[in-house]
Amino acid sequence: MEIRQEIKYDRVRNFAQATSGEVNLSCGFPRWKRCLDLACIALALPLWLPLMLLVALGIKLLSPGPVLYRQERVGHRGRRFLCLKFRSMRVNAETQTHERYLEHLMQSDSPMTKLDAAGDPRLIPCGRILRATGLDELPQILNVIRGEMSLVGPRPCTPKESESYDTRQQERFDAPPGLTGYWQVNGKNETTFSAMIEMDIHYARHMSPGMDLWIMLKTIPVIAREVFAPRTPPPPERTGQNCS
Repeated sequence: MEIRQEIKYDRVRNFAQATSGEVNLSCGFPRWKRCLDLACIALALPLWLPLMLLVALGIKLLSPGPVLYRQERVGHRGRRFLCLKFRSMRVNAETQTHERYLEHLMQSDSPMTKLDAAGDPRLIPCGRILRATGLDELPQILNVIRGEMSLVGPRPCTPKESESYDTRQQERFDAPPGLTGYWQVNGKNETTFSAMIEMDIHYARHMSPGMDLWIMLKTIPVIAREVFAPRTPPPPERTGQNCS
């Protein structure tokens, strides 16, 4: 109920800001952020478009089924949208394991090691590479173009995850979700869930063109480290749930 009231209030506030020129009317983002996103996407078009086509072709050849995976996520000011990703798992792979693992991370506040760090039979061939490099998230450029996401911002969470947020944690929705972000370049999977939330709130309160450009530049070496990082198993669960 609280989230719905907040969203209703923010819609009124966003409209007032938009009419005064503070934000872009089409998506409610700060005008500078929308302009920076579209400019970077246009300049990088010769790089990301051929890469997307190559990845799409690879998935089609390596695994039967659709190329894209769509999942409902919660974005700016609590708005829901369909987040696009390249499919990195086999068709009809169960998702309960991942949901239980995320719940465990939230409750235990342990380092957010990826569930597939030690291998995952649900992944398609080269699926781990897609995830480690972030190539599976390239289709979210289309989400950015549509005004549902930004290049930089907190990761978009699932509706189920958002339901567990308290009032302070909901501040992360003050920033649009992004392909990369402050958390991603400051420890990411080595940090805890609460640390991630604090970094997201910090970004939401201090986002600026300079910070966005700094995060974009820092993302490249971070991805390189993830690709060549040794594969280590995630920490054992302590909640008594079976995630095998």
